[in-house]
Amino acid sequence: MIPEPVIEISNVWKIFGAKPEAALQAIRERGLSKADVLEEYNAVIGVADVSLSVSRGEIFCIMGLSGSGKSTLVRHFNRLLEPTAGRIEIEGTDVCGLDPRALQRFRNQKIGMVFQNFALMPHRSVLDNVAMPLEIRQVPKNERLRQAAAILDIVELGAWGQKFAHELSGGMQQRVGLARALAANPDVLLMDEPFSALDPLIRRQLQDEFIRLSKILKKTTVFITHDLDEAVRIGDRIAIMRDGQMVQMGTAEDIVMHPADDYVADFVAGISRLKVVHAKAVMRPIEAYLATEPPLSAQAPRVGSGETLSTLITLAIDDDSPILVQEEGRDIGVISRADLLRTVIEGTEMS
Repeated sequence: MIPEPVIEISNVWKIFGAKPEAALQAIRERGLSKADVLEEYNAVIGVADVSLSVSRGEIFCIMGLSGSGKSTLVRHFNRLLEPTAGRIEIEGTDVCGLDPRALQRFRNQKIGMVFQNFALMPHRSVLDNVAMPLEIRQVPKNERLRQAAAILDIVELGAWGQKFAHELSGGMQQRVGLARALAANPDVLLMDEPFSALDPLIRRQLQDEFIRLSKILKKTTVFITHDLDEAVRIGDRIAIMRDGQMVQMGTAEDIVMHPADDYVADFVAGISRLKVVHAKAVMRPIEAYLATEPPLSAQAPRVGSGETLSTLITLAIDDDSPILVQEEGRDIGVISRADLLRTVIEGTEMS
């Protein structure tokens, strides 16, 4: 079954400058580089011909170094930035075709956004901060406070509703920001480096909290980060950007095992394969194995196709027999110690 797309972005460009349309025409007709555009038109390419699709319930991470265009791109999803060209559809709505009033309603009802800056109102209580999107919708006060309190309970801040932002730690304030984004029950969450300003330990705790909430609420999420470890922990799929362009898109395993170019290879060099690579990516198909090797014994260790490299190595330490890989009760592949060693060595050479 093909996953249902919620977000579809097609050929989106963003050029900053006085004559963005002329610059784009020159790019298309003459193949101008980013440096050429800056020199000839005094314009900067923020996003360059990006297309992507995000499925319902998916956590889609967009990452890249500072200046890669990832935050610029996500601000197009709800038209905080207007694209120079391209099409943006969310839940079948042509976002670029909305007039100002319809766009405001669309943002309030369909999209929740969490920024790196918590942006909490200092004169409002935590509960009132969380209830703000519902207040904008003109939900009656008792009902919006009830819904806000319920969301605070979900992010485990129910006892802090009457406090003010300055009385909370940074990690707690960011959980309030997340609760506020969730209060209006949006279809889509846009999260722009929400945890990057936090200390490492608090950041990891917030990642764990977000993963827990995602399993409960199943919100379609676009998550911006410059941290590959964070993207690997959180994302169902990852897109890597450079100079406004989408360089590679896929699962963490796809990107770590098959980097598209040297830039991506350098990006993923520090990532341990142990928790990212799974049995299906390491195995040889069973037909190919049996064509050259003797049949496996009945006592051969067996694993599911989604088992991690870490578990496979542990099995190989305890038993030198080839490992049989199964999927839906069917034998589909075999992994030898040599296969495991090759996978580990290739990962070492990349780092």
